Order: sequence, then structure tokens, then C-alpha cells
Amino acid sequence: MPKIVNHEKRREQIAEAMWRVILEKGMEGATVRNIAGEAGLSTGALRHYFKDQDELLVYAMRLVNERVEKRALSILQEELPPKEKVIRVLLEIVPVDEERRAEMDVWFTFQAHVRHRKDLEGAPGHALRGAVSKLFDFLNYEGVLREDLDIGLEAERLYSIVDGLALHAFLEPEHLKPDLAEALIRDSVGRISR
Repeated sequence: MPKIVNHEKRREQIAEAMWRVILEKGMEGATVRNIAGEAGLSTGALRHYFKDQDELLVYAMRLVNERVEKRALSILQEELPPKEKVIRVLLEIVPVDEERRAEMDVWFTFQAHVRHRKDLEGAPGHALRGAVSKLFDFLNYEGVLREDLDIGLEAERLYSIVDGLALHAFLEPEHLKPDLAEALIRDSVGRISR
């Protein structure tokens, strides 16, 4: 009986192998040979799933985005007050545990690499600004925002705070502990709320 292979699951496993290689060796170590070895595949088998390294890179970047989005959507489906939903979604972006720290490490590495690759098509951009804007729309719809707010300015401020927290939690985890990151996000959301 032939072995049935779930091709999408295998593509995810290869992307995860790429993440591990990047975490260990940086982008320069993310060769097809190293990624295939980490995934337990031959380079030929890897090429069966991705025609080249660029296709794998774009897929791996999108997979990081999809996982964060999936966790955020799951939070938004929970029975929580609107303000708490927003706080919990924002905490998904800040790397306060090892899984999120690894995702952030890979994401920053990807972003630094693709910034100079104008030929790379389909690479996802930095979507945080748009996500914060949607969270503001949600809070406004739910009647949580203070009436005197300049929504555009406050959305930009919250975006800047969360983006900065994500960077500092990644670069200085010994300083920006999870409880401090959470307190700063709660304070920031509290300041814009009724």
C-alpha cells in the first residue's frame, strides 16, 4: 500500500525546518541543502515541494503571518469584552514567550532579507499597521473608544508602541519581561478607552 502524503502538511514542515535553520544559522545558513537536511529530506525531495529557495522563503513568511492571524481570530471569537479582546490580540504580536520570540526572530530576519530583494514577488509586508487600524475600527464599532480621540493619531501611536514593544521584547527579553509588556499594552488601550 503506497504511503499517503499530505503535501500541504509537508510544505509546512519544510517551512518550519527553514525557520529552525534561520534561528540557528541566520539567513545565510538557510541553504536548500541545510533546510532539506533539517527537514529530513533530500534536496531533490525538497524541490518537489518548492521550485526554488525564493518560493520557500515567501511561503515560510506567509506561514508566520497566517499563524499569528489564526491566533488573533481565535481570540476575537472568544466571549470576552471588546477591550480585552484587543489587548489579547496585541499580546499575540509581542514576543512574550519562546514561540512568539522565534516567530519574531524569523520575521525580522525575513524582513531584513527581502528589503533588498525587489525581484522577490509575493513576500508579505509588515501588516501590523493595518491590523492596529482594524482593531481601532472594532473598538469604535463596539463603542469603547473615547469620543474626543483623534483616531488616526491614536492608531498610529498604538501601532508605534506595539511595534516598539515587539522589537524590544525580541532584542532585550531580559529587560522587557512579559508582565511589563502586558502592563504597557493594557495601559495604552486603557488610555484610548472610555
